Amino acid sequence: MTTGLIPGEQPPDPRPTGALPQQRREPAGHAAQHVENRSRSSVITARAAASFEPVGRSVASARSFVRDTLQGWGFADIVDDAVVLTSELVTNAVVHAGTSADVLCLRSDEGVRIEVADRYPEREIPLQGAAINMGSPDREGGRGLQLCAALAGRWGVEYIPTHKTVWFQLDLPARAVGTRTAGPALPLDLLPLADSRVRVAVVQVDRTGHIAAWNEDAEDLFGYPAEQVVGKPLTDLAAWPHTPGTSTGIAEALRLSRWEGSYGIRTATGRVTPVYASHLRVRDTAGEPSTVCLLVRDHERAVLQTPLRGPASDTSGGSEGQSTDPFEVFIGSPAPDDLDGLLQRTVERARDMLDGDSAFLLLATDDETELEVRASTGLPSARQRFARVPVEAGPGRYGSARMPAVHDDLTAVPGAVPLLNGTGMRSVVTVPLKVEGRLTGSLGVAAEAPARYSNEEALRLQFAADRIALAVESARLGELERLRRGSLSFLVEASDLLAGTLDRDQTLALMAQMTVPTLATWCAVYTIADQASEPYLSYVLHEDEELIDGIKYLLSKVPAPDPVPTPGARVWTAPAEVAHQAALRSSMRSLGLSGSPTRQVTPGIGPTLATASAVGGETVVLPLVARNRVIGMLTLGKPTDEHFRQEILELAEDLSRRAALALDNARLYSERTAISQSLQRSLLPPELPEIEGVEVEVIYRAAGEGNEVGGDFYDVFPICDGAYGFAIGDVCGTGPNAAAVTGLARHALRLLAREGLTGPTVLERLNSAILDEGARSRFLTLLYGEMRPQEDGSAELKVVCAGHPLPLRLRQDGTVEPAAEPQPLLGVIEDLELYEQTVTLDPGDVLLCVTDGVTERREGARMLGDDGLADVLTTCTGLTAGAVAARIMRAVERFASDAPSDDMAILAMRVPGPHKD
Repeated sequence: MTTGLIPGEQPPDPRPTGALPQQRREPAGHAAQHVENRSRSSVITARAAASFEPVGRSVASARSFVRDTLQGWGFADIVDDAVVLTSELVTNAVVHAGTSADVLCLRSDEGVRIEVADRYPEREIPLQGAAINMGSPDREGGRGLQLCAALAGRWGVEYIPTHKTVWFQLDLPARAVGTRTAGPALPLDLLPLADSRVRVAVVQVDRTGHIAAWNEDAEDLFGYPAEQVVGKPLTDLAAWPHTPGTSTGIAEALRLSRWEGSYGIRTATGRVTPVYASHLRVRDTAGEPSTVCLLVRDHERAVLQTPLRGPASDTSGGSEGQSTDPFEVFIGSPAPDDLDGLLQRTVERARDMLDGDSAFLLLATDDETELEVRASTGLPSARQRFARVPVEAGPGRYGSARMPAVHDDLTAVPGAVPLLNGTGMRSVVTVPLKVEGRLTGSLGVAAEAPARYSNEEALRLQFAADRIALAVESARLGELERLRRGSLSFLVEASDLLAGTLDRDQTLALMAQMTVPTLATWCAVYTIADQASEPYLSYVLHEDEELIDGIKYLLSKVPAPDPVPTPGARVWTAPAEVAHQAALRSSMRSLGLSGSPTRQVTPGIGPTLATASAVGGETVVLPLVARNRVIGMLTLGKPTDEHFRQEILELAEDLSRRAALALDNARLYSERTAISQSLQRSLLPPELPEIEGVEVEVIYRAAGEGNEVGGDFYDVFPICDGAYGFAIGDVCGTGPNAAAVTGLARHALRLLAREGLTGPTVLERLNSAILDEGARSRFLTLLYGEMRPQEDGSAELKVVCAGHPLPLRLRQDGTVEPAAEPQPLLGVIEDLELYEQTVTLDPGDVLLCVTDGVTERREGARMLGDDGLADVLTTCTGLTAGAVAARIMRAVERFASDAPSDDMAILAMRVPGPHKD
């Protein structure tokens, strides 16, 4: 769509270059008075154009395009006529002619000209004689040009070989700018009700949407002083949309030239106050735009609401005045853009039309299996929003709801209209809303007196329902589409969040936070550990954090819902009943009616009543089923007198399935992690022994997330008579399989060493044990030694290095040298001939033993290697064993930026120098 302001431009000639002359057909006789040739003298000040594909939804898109364009130009008085005519002409093009439609809006000083062109020029217009027969307004087609003749000031049809264009012009009303049509004089008892003092909040919003001015009435209505709200965005205070399905958001409304409608404002107490607002954009002398918002309480909307226009006067001069569009007569002008506003206006008009005490409108659910209350007036709040109403049985899906019905006295037929049970209504008339023969809803009007309605009222109400049905269905389908898109986006985001964690507690928190407040006001999650366990209340959340403890306490006193695996939501009445009883007992005790001292219970009545109100609405339970087992229940609740929509329950059911699987995965992961960690810890040696005269330090890092033990291992243990064994080894591979061989090697070393065997014998028998494992065996490198501290402060070591990186000896003078010679590794050949070497560590010397994860640390093509390790060790002179091990590990970590891919073990032993007194 393109729009533009073109001052002083003349209307363009729609004929393409080289086209044949235009062919014009004009109605003859009386109707010709309304048809004039296209004026070339009026100045076009703005234009807007759009093209629409030949599909049914294009009609609604064309209506929205024209409405938005004219409202943006400030022509609200003629919007409804333009929308009606455009709708008929675009319907003729895209539905009946089956071609695309081009809509052009032209603004001039005289009014608005709208042209609708299609590509079916051979479809001629009907010729009329002197006697005009407009036909029945109930006909399905052929009314587009008749409406042009009835509503437009001028209109016409133009033909070219490839296009047909129907145009009409609507003149602006002849009254001063800024004035409105006057309402009729009404008796006092029919005047709208208002408070003793009507407060009109005046709020000025700058071009960025921030509040610039806030009057005293605004402070009184909403509780905020001016200094608290000035400078804040109005959207922070507006609870928009206060009901689902609103098409225009508050930010969009503030950008329109003029807008009227209802929304909610959050007061300083946190409650939402429904208001009726009138927005008008203005600009100051410096050209800076801003928006002035006038707001009153919603039940005082008559103070601001634009009154209905009376029937258009007859300008033909020779016949009776033409009747206005039935839709406009019933709904009024302007028609609400959103579904909920349209439905609420419908029930109010229906009640007023039949002089009833209440009215209600029910719409079919998404799957068209139930009817639910979407709008009502004059009924208790419990019957107002999204209550699902059963319909009496009968032929067809909805039984008698498919036909108009009149009940003279509901007391004689109990349950005939379940919605009205207990409301005091005696007589009622209901009619269906149908679109193309399909039932989409039901409209009813009721009165407290019996026998108020007859078939005549039923016919009047049915006529009104027929006029509104198509608009309601179109708005309903639009709302459903928005809900589907929002649901899909919600589920995708929920799946991503649930898949991003394997922590059970975090999964429970995510489940609750995703449902509150998007799906429910509060929620509780029950978990079941196993089939023999009772449900346990694991998590409670309310959108008001101050009520969480009260709800948690209440639910702890209520037996948990039965873990029924049946899919879908089921109603759970226990919380509301117990909360009601608790509130009643607290109220009675506070009044001293229970015989107990009032002073003991009075402080608790406030929280008790707040909790009762929080859980007093509908509560539903959805099972959490994973792997054919109920692992918990997701409980969703609403506050007093509120109900869940069917679409919300279906969305919650989808969420519960995803949440159940995520919760079970987290449980399995936690269990397996606990088992794995317990087994891995059993493979690690206990605490290092205290060796007199020798410092020992070990640093161990297992590769892989969640692994505490891998293929590398170490051990330091006492043997006998002041001798200690030490070992450091590396099993081929990493992970659990390598850890299994690690456990075998470490325990075998301890047992064999304590038998008094020499180092070579110990390793030879360990080699046989590894080979006996068969296919599960893995070769390993091992450095094993025995250490005996000496009386002179030194330490004697007997070392066997079986295929392992050689141990390094650091002397006090900073020289580094290998402390052993390489020998064959274990687990490869059966007959090993190993020998041990004796090393003496003098006071101040350090023996460093590492696994190949340290020496083979890589960064690209570079590798730390034995030489690099020796260079780092030369810088460790004079350091304790712990400091030496820490410095080696820091050097290894800094050598490469990537996380280590191999297990690493560092064993440092140092003989300290003699103590000086």
